[in-house]
Amino acid sequence: MKILIADDSKISQEILGANLRKWGHEVIAVENGQDALDVLTSEGAPRLAVLDWMMPGLDGPAVCERVRGMGNDSLYIILLTARDKAGDVITGLAAGADDYITKPFDQGELRARLNVGIRVVQLQENLNRRIQELEKALSEVKQLKGLLPICSYCKKIRNDQNYWQQVEAFLVEYTDASFSHSICPDCYEKHVKKNMKS
Repeated sequence: MKILIADDSKISQEILGANLRKWGHEVIAVENGQDALDVLTSEGAPRLAVLDWMMPGLDGPAVCERVRGMGNDSLYIILLTARDKAGDVITGLAAGADDYITKPFDQGELRARLNVGIRVVQLQENLNRRIQELEKALSEVKQLKGLLPICSYCKKIRNDQNYWQQVEAFLVEYTDASFSHSICPDCYEKHVKKNMKS
């Protein structure tokens, strides 16, 4: 998976990048918040980002706020911070981060939290694909629109090829409806009951 690292420390970038590449990920690394924001709002942007809290210009929480303010909810953001007080964690999550890791980080914890993010991103992608398939299916549902010429006597319907069909045959051809046959009360009185007496 393509992952963005934003950290103004070259050493942190190298350590993070080396771990991510070892685990099979493609890494994009930047040194400040504005560059991170530019990458995350570009076409084909990574779906997962690890942002340092303290960076020149825009800090990690500010990048989170900007990205979320643009309506990007599909990006999974992990804040990397030396701050571990509850108030700081709450501030970071309230800014739009999905998770956080405290410095110095443990490799096992980093990998576990990244895997959580990857699962979330994949679930979102699957959901989006299913929604698109559903929208496509709904757009392909056959619908009857406009005036339908119907015979006043036999109730046959004329189709586009000027061919007269029984109502049920017409509806089967032009919709997804299926039929079960029954007898309405009027026809029961008019046909069935009358025939039973005779």
